[in-house]
Amino acid sequence: MENLKKLLSVALAVVLFSACGSGQKAENDESATNEEAPTENDGWVSLFDGKTTKGWHTYLKDSVSSAWAAQDGELRFNPEVAREERGDIVTDSEYENFELELEWKISSGGNSGIIFGVHEDPKYSATYLTGAEMQVLDNIDAADSKIENHLAGTLYDMIGSTEVSKPKPVGEWNQARIRKNNGQITLWLNDVQTADVTIGTPEWEEVLNASKFKDWEGFAKYPKGKIALQDHGDVVAYRNIRIKEL
Repeated sequence: MENLKKLLSVALAVVLFSACGSGQKAENDESATNEEAPTENDGWVSLFDGKTTKGWHTYLKDSVSSAWAAQDGELRFNPEVAREERGDIVTDSEYENFELELEWKISSGGNSGIIFGVHEDPKYSATYLTGAEMQVLDNIDAADSKIENHLAGTLYDMIGSTEVSKPKPVGEWNQARIRKNNGQITLWLNDVQTADVTIGTPEWEEVLNASKFKDWEGFAKYPKGKIALQDHGDVVAYRNIRIKEL
């Protein structure tokens, strides 16, 4: 009988220890899960769901024209459609201080651009009349490849050089990042900084006056604006487009 009591005591102790250990493990697992879970996706918001063109429209139109289509997780431009179905697309929303990330892939000899600070108004016939542009380009065969500040990743016609423009070969995805905060514009292509300038500073005035935008009435004059993907007449694709307001 005494032996039986000892066996029962040992068995009870084992059960209690296991239960306590399991409870502690569950508590720890829950704690780890809560610590690892991001809060509100760290502020990032997707601008492209990979399946539709929701959140975008063709500049000065009510919807996205047929030249742009969501396919296989990409937002693709097809220059083969009728001219009236083409044009840059812009976000439905406007942004002032933000960080934008996306990937792009250009065709051989291709040209496109990511234009930001776009003021959508019928008095401006194109997105680039008000918005600054991060160039998207095939640095090898595109016509614009002969001008340094027209290369991939540059602040188009303003800041850029061969030393910092390092796009992937045609057909591969490039990572672009644009930060605009209180007038400061900073660009990166494939984790290499390609431009950094603040609107209104002497440096800005210098590069502006040396550019084609010198006497443009509305260029970079609107602190808040839309983001555009450019129809430059060449096949191009974008994906993983997201933004975080600062």
